[in-house]
Amino acid sequence: LAWRRDAGSGRRIAGTRSTIMLGVKPSVFLLMVNGQIESADFPEFDELYCKYSYVYGHDWAPTTGLEEGISQITSKSKDCNQGFVWNFPMEITFKSTNPFGWPQIVISVYGADLFGNDVVRGYGAVHVPMTPGRHKRTIPMFVPESSSKLQKFTSWLMGRRPEFTDPKVVAQGEGREVTRVLSQGFVIVSFNIVTKDLKKLGYDAIPPNNQTSAMSDG
Repeated sequence: LAWRRDAGSGRRIAGTRSTIMLGVKPSVFLLMVNGQIESADFPEFDELYCKYSYVYGHDWAPTTGLEEGISQITSKSKDCNQGFVWNFPMEITFKSTNPFGWPQIVISVYGADLFGNDVVRGYGAVHVPMTPGRHKRTIPMFVPESSSKLQKFTSWLMGRRPEFTDPKVVAQGEGREVTRVLSQGFVIVSFNIVTKDLKKLGYDAIPPNNQTSAMSDG
């Protein structure tokens, strides 16, 4: 219990701290993310696994959950689609004071080449959805390309194809315009998004249509 003084009578009135603090404006909002990296399509390859991580602005900070993860190795399905199914779970909660730098998830896919070396098969990134509810995103993947045929042959011979030292560069525009890339496959990710106190700080994210189930308390 906590005590407050009644403005009219001057008497002290008992109440819980939560009721007394109701009028206090929150200083941060929360973004709760869970879902899974469902599947991928890479027709030319087999035996693949994926990694994920998040990129976010300076005003953002994770409070619970995992910022990165690595999945199991999965084989190409035997049906006509010949896709890769991971159903790899992800869950994290962020806090922030403003939406600038809204989190992005960066996914990289790896597999073994002819020499048994782990090489990258694709990079991709997408913003975490801003509206509460269930969402599904298809992420186009790409790989960096060698700048010449000689370098391409040398990298194949050495088992070291071009790749980024830090996959998070995929979510940043700086330097990307001078990088040659090759489109290669895609990854499907599902999200369940919940926000808290976003509206109380003056921000409003309205679902694009009625099919998105709202799961937000403001």
